[in-house]
Amino acid sequence: MNKQKEIINYLIFGVLTTAVNIISFWILDRYVGMDYRIAVTIAWVLSVLFAFITNKLYVFNSKKTDFSAVVKELTSFLFFRFLSYLLDLFTMILLVEILLADSLLAKIIANIFVVIFNYFASKLVIFKPSKGVMEKQQKS
Repeated sequence: MNKQKEIINYLIFGVLTTAVNIISFWILDRYVGMDYRIAVTIAWVLSVLFAFITNKLYVFNSKKTDFSAVVKELTSFLFFRFLSYLLDLFTMILLVEILLADSLLAKIIANIFVVIFNYFASKLVIFKPSKGVMEKQQKS
């Protein structure tokens, strides 16, 4: 897959993942009346599940299907997404509690940082092609 198509797919599914995250947060925060930190957590879980499937299948086209390889990808994905969850949560706390920003605006700002972090983690670590695949791609 060429880089341009990969980036376009990442942006499309990144927007959809962000939409899952923000919309689920918004519903839980505004309509359910849930504490924003719990709403951030639930929104994170939903968006991570969506992101793993779409990143694996449509963005980075990971062909790894054996159980151990998929578990390794999922474990790595969850680890980096947990780091991005912490980035999201701490950004929210900083913006909402310290800078007194509106929670929805803070969520949008936090997601900008999260999307950038997640792309590089997925591209460089999680769905990095194996050496044999990389050599084959370079020859063609």
